[in-house]
Amino acid sequence: MTSFVCKACGTQYPPSNAPPAACPICEDPRQYIPHDEGQVWLTWEELHSKHEPEIRDDHGILGIGCTPSFAIGQRALLVKSGAGNVLWDCISYLDAEVVERVCAEGGLAAIAISHPHYYSSMVEWAHAFGCAVYVHEAERKWVMRPDASIRFWNGETHELGGGLTLVRCGGHFEGGQVLHWAEREALLSGDIVQVIPDRRYVSFMYSYPNLIPLPPSQVRRIADALAPFLARADADDIQRFGDDRTDGHARIERGGGILEDHL
Repeated sequence: MTSFVCKACGTQYPPSNAPPAACPICEDPRQYIPHDEGQVWLTWEELHSKHEPEIRDDHGILGIGCTPSFAIGQRALLVKSGAGNVLWDCISYLDAEVVERVCAEGGLAAIAISHPHYYSSMVEWAHAFGCAVYVHEAERKWVMRPDASIRFWNGETHELGGGLTLVRCGGHFEGGQVLHWAEREALLSGDIVQVIPDRRYVSFMYSYPNLIPLPPSQVRRIADALAPFLARADADDIQRFGDDRTDGHARIERGGGILEDHL
């Protein structure tokens, strides 16, 4: 048996003799099945034969991806804290070179993932580093490879230690979460909160590839969930969306206002 990986979204499925009949994550309107090639599956071995790791500094944080880009181009960030390293978000690719580099940085105490589009090969990563994966209970149904390493949490916030706090925002997914990093006064958000070309603002979507917006009520909920954390932060260095450091407090307010004015 081998583990099959969805080429479109990067989700790894449990070991089996044949590919899954379908990928529920791609069939959901927040993702898509490519119109040109349909649902394609790669074995774990095929994924590694066609890609190699891409590890680089992302504004002082170690960023981990692969080249050529795979699935939706996910990248993971290695967040260091006094309670141990946390991998924020995850990717499908994992090999001995990546394991060696992460171990050289101190290994992993935990993995935390913003939403199902980044679940990828999270179980493979958890096994490699002997750590837990933290996702919100509301996303249990989107875990395609159940495993004892996955820790589902309830409520609105969850402390990981070392000044790292998971904040449930919802929006893009009901249990969509962001990571507040007190030491850096930063917010790691995946695409629960999305930077747009005009760097003065952020935006929020139900589906990015299919351009389905969120209603104003859900945008306001995200802003309210983040307000206590933004209030403590220095406006010049308070958030990090993807790979960009930004004045996120103003953007959250402006982004919410833009959508409320136009929906």
